[in-house]
Amino acid sequence: MKGTVKLWKKFIAQHSSFFLIAIILFWIKTYAAYKIEFSLGVEGAFQQFLLFINPISSALFFIGLALFIKGKAQPVMITVITGIMSFLLYANIVYYRFFTDFITVPVLMQVKVNGGQLSDSILSLVTPFDILYFLDVIVLVVLLATKVYKPVIQTNRRKAKSVFALAILTFIINLGLAEIDRPELLSRSFDRNYLVKYLGAYNFTVYDLVQNARSESQRALADSSDITEVQNYINANFSDPNAVYFGKAEGKNVIYISLESLQSFIINYKLEGKEVTPFLNKLTQDKNTFYFENFFHQTGQGKTSDAEFMMDNSLYGMSQGSVFVNKAQNTFQSAPAILKGKGYTTAAFHGNYKTFWNRNEMYKSLGYDYFFDAEYYDMSEENTKNYGMKDIPFFQESMPMLESLEKPFYTKFITLSNHHPFAMDEGDTDFPAGTTEDSVVNNYFQSAHYLDESIKQFFQYLKDAGLYDNTMIVMYGDHYGISENHNKAMAQVLNVDEITPLMNAQLQRVPLFIHAPGVEGKVVTEYGGDVDVMPTVLHLLGVNTKDYLQVGSDLLSNKHRETIPFRNGDFVSPTLTKLGDNCYNTNTGELVAGEDCKKQAESTAAELKASDSIVSKDLLRFYTPEGFTPINREDYNYIKDTATNEIKDTKTKEENTNQ
Repeated sequence: MKGTVKLWKKFIAQHSSFFLIAIILFWIKTYAAYKIEFSLGVEGAFQQFLLFINPISSALFFIGLALFIKGKAQPVMITVITGIMSFLLYANIVYYRFFTDFITVPVLMQVKVNGGQLSDSILSLVTPFDILYFLDVIVLVVLLATKVYKPVIQTNRRKAKSVFALAILTFIINLGLAEIDRPELLSRSFDRNYLVKYLGAYNFTVYDLVQNARSESQRALADSSDITEVQNYINANFSDPNAVYFGKAEGKNVIYISLESLQSFIINYKLEGKEVTPFLNKLTQDKNTFYFENFFHQTGQGKTSDAEFMMDNSLYGMSQGSVFVNKAQNTFQSAPAILKGKGYTTAAFHGNYKTFWNRNEMYKSLGYDYFFDAEYYDMSEENTKNYGMKDIPFFQESMPMLESLEKPFYTKFITLSNHHPFAMDEGDTDFPAGTTEDSVVNNYFQSAHYLDESIKQFFQYLKDAGLYDNTMIVMYGDHYGISENHNKAMAQVLNVDEITPLMNAQLQRVPLFIHAPGVEGKVVTEYGGDVDVMPTVLHLLGVNTKDYLQVGSDLLSNKHRETIPFRNGDFVSPTLTKLGDNCYNTNTGELVAGEDCKKQAESTAAELKASDSIVSKDLLRFYTPEGFTPINREDYNYIKDTATNEIKDTKTKEENTNQ
């Protein structure tokens, strides 16, 4: 025992000991987090080895920065850097627990925008055992505080440079080995899981910084010639309107309703013999409703805001972050902007504050005349949960504002109640909870039922106000509610042994309803996605989208494309589904290979590339379709007039501009 203590003291007195302790503890902790927290799809001994070694290069590089510090501040700086990197790791852990994804630089910008309103969901994802992810930092602090570590510090720049050289060499070896298993890893991977699996969470962050800077430079370097390739692609893939439906809803008001976190599996699902969504279930068979039963969300990291963006623009969200946050100053040719040219008034209703998802800036670029946010609602404790207004009082209090709009109008309502972790306040619903061992999944049935009841009441409000008969209502699930982390409980819900990757892809189906009184609807079985909704709706309104740069395909067109890209480059179709490097027969689940899968993968990549070019380079500033009036952001602001308790009219702003 004495010998062991003596050896420890001798080791700890060495100049490099504190640095080595920090590196080793950080390495072990990071690898443990990979294994416990992340589902990275690691297969075989080779990938396991890469996962094990990938924290080394970033640990040496970043913690090694402290070796350039002189004197007694050096171990303190080692501790500080280790703490910062530990916080980044833990932030990724918490984010991954819900989104099954990793934080990017744009996501961090979103936290700045949405900060302070995410506490409920974040707290529900934190456990007491999470303190172990900071155990290495605690050990370093204890060593310093108890003065166990008190060597004479000598700054050795040659040693510091050697550590940096070792870090770079380790990274090159790591990348070289990764390229053997996954060629062109950095150039062709849409999936962040691959980058973390092969290179590590910290090296991914560096990669993300570079990619984000590259994205910003793309806009600066773009010019009008860049739009030609995009135009050619879109013109070649345009889906002509179906003559049977074109213009059938012309002149009608339009109301979009974002059904927060609602997935298609809940439609027609019974719990204890009771329908979870009885009103929506009836709509699936309504004679004036188009119900799309194979409709998939295509959101990325922007989640709800991505869905909004695709509905309004028929373009994809960004591969990293949110268009609402990172590209709010861009030029867009949105549905509200197009319909303003047809005499429509445009408005958005949201029971949260206008800065959430940067909506108060983004809506200016989209051309929304009015934005009724939390300032217009009774935000008392009994009326709010999660991120704002409960759905039932939200719709009720929205009606006077909706009725005040000049008609025809194009509006959207963003619901909030059916949001993770889905817990309901006492008295909000008497619907039973689920019976799995997963409280999040159990709560989902209650909150989905509450959302369904709020929609039922809203339809009645429209009828009572005399708006129903001349209004087309578009309702869509904005993204998944139950992530892969709850697959064990979901297997019980769906009465299957396990949720396979193919089944998980099918669980990305969300409901889409287009309800238009007087228009004969039907159940649509063709596959579709978010970007397809805008051209479908505009064609129903009698607006041909041929001259607009949109990547979606009219869901009712005889030429509708049924290969549905996901934001990470995967796709689903009635015949084939691509997930990562694997391609499956959609119907049998068998692995397949061949030209058909390659062809659909190329089609997916081309569609994403065209959209990304438009968004990242802000190409629509170089192109104005005939008859379209571009939006001037300066014509809009969403400042509530406290004297009249109403939002300032854009006409007033235009008059002020002319003075």
